[in-house]
Amino acid sequence: MLKLNVIDLGSKDYKDTWDYQEELLGNVFNAKKVFDDSLQAGYFLLVEHPHVYTLGKSGEVNNLLISEPFLKQIQATFYRINRGGDITYHGPGQMVGYPIIDLDKFNMGVREYIEKLEEVIILTVKNFGISAGRLPEAIGVWLEPETKNARKICAIGVRVSRSITMHGFALNVNTDLNYFSYINPCGFQDKGVTSMEKELGLKLNMEEVKKRININMSSVFGTTLINS
Repeated sequence: MLKLNVIDLGSKDYKDTWDYQEELLGNVFNAKKVFDDSLQAGYFLLVEHPHVYTLGKSGEVNNLLISEPFLKQIQATFYRINRGGDITYHGPGQMVGYPIIDLDKFNMGVREYIEKLEEVIILTVKNFGISAGRLPEAIGVWLEPETKNARKICAIGVRVSRSITMHGFALNVNTDLNYFSYINPCGFQDKGVTSMEKELGLKLNMEEVKKRININMSSVFGTTLINS
C-alpha cells in the first residue's frame, strides 16, 4: 500500500506554507526523476492560516471587493497564486489540506484526483451529521447543491505539474464567515458559503476533524498515513 507522510503544521503563514509546499514538491519530483519505485507517494499537510485571500491563475481580481487599506484593517493579506480556480479565503477555524503526491503512483488523472478530494470531505462532514454533495458546474463540496439554497462548505483548488499535486482543499469548520463577504467566493455572486459550525450550531474540536479527514484520506486514496 502506498504511504503518505502527514505533517500537521498547526497555524502557519500562507506564504511560508506555500514555500514549504514547493520544497516538498521538489522532493517528490527528485524521487520521480531517479525512478524511485518505493511505496512513498508524497506528503499531506494540514494547516490553519491567518486571514488571507488567494487568487488562482484563472481568477478575476475584481472578485476581491475591498481595497488594500481595508485588507490591513481586517488583518488580512492577499496573494496571486499558481493554482486553478478563482478567489478564496483562508483563516482561523478553517482546516486546509495540501496533498503533495505523485499521481502516477496512484495511476490517477487530475479529474479523478479532484473527485477523490471531494469524496474525502463529503465523508468527513457526513461523520458529523452533515449531508453534502457536488455541484456539476463547480468544483468543491456543497450543501443542497441542486437547490436555490446551494452553499459551499469546502473549496478545492489544485495545481498539477509533472503529475505532482500541490494546493488542495479548504474546509470551513469554525470559520468566521464574515470574511467571505469581502469577495465573490470562487467567482460566484449568486451562491453562499457555510461552515460546519453554522450548520450544526456548535463549535467543533479541530483535532477531531483532522482525525476524520486523515481516516477518510487513507480510505479514499488507499494509502497508509504516516505521522511526521
